[in-house]
Amino acid sequence: MQPVAASLQGLVWSPDHKRAILRCMRMKLTIVVLLAFVLLSAAAFRQSAPQPRSTPDYTSDGQLKFPENYREWVYLTSGFDMSYNPAQTAGHDMFDNVFVNPEAYKSFLETGTWPDKTMLVLEVRAAKNKGSINKAGHFQDTDVMGREVHVKDQARFPGKWAFFGFEDNKPAKMVPLAAECYSCHSAHAAVDTTFVQFYPTLLPIATSKGTLSAAYQKENAATPAK
Repeated sequence: MQPVAASLQGLVWSPDHKRAILRCMRMKLTIVVLLAFVLLSAAAFRQSAPQPRSTPDYTSDGQLKFPENYREWVYLTSGFDMSYNPAQTAGHDMFDNVFVNPEAYKSFLETGTWPDKTMLVLEVRAAKNKGSINKAGHFQDTDVMGREVHVKDQARFPGKWAFFGFEDNKPAKMVPLAAECYSCHSAHAAVDTTFVQFYPTLLPIATSKGTLSAAYQKENAATPAK
């Protein structure tokens, strides 16, 4: 058996075999390095890729560009058939949903008020009561009936805030200051001309921070509790 073992040992440790092992190791090392390079490049690309804007962006003529990614923002509340004017009736049931850009939301949690560049999006959808297994109540339709954006941009707007109405995703002109929505928000809003009184997670924060408007507090004190 010794001659056979000696011949096998010579085969295992032959120079050609050593070179083959080294080539295999170099190939594996190359593959590992390439994989690491690909992973690092992908991570760098994700970090450098432009992120969707969540601050006001305007056209050269001052129109507000629609924040198409608003559905990825922070959801604040939904209302059903709400109206601030008893004489106004829509003639149909509808929901409204409110979203705010994440930066403004985080700032509100800390301060109880809205920072500059805040954007609040009001999304209106029709209410339906027939569909699938539903037997009572209402649910939201897939079609959007309209959207409105309330923007705080202190350097751009005389009253710090402005409204923009969107029927589609095209840029929109500012709603004129003579519109009733400005005076209504100024007279009745709980915080900084915004209806925080209808945002259940933010109203307690504004209350604890002492940022509720005097007009709202007076109006709220005069409203009978239900």
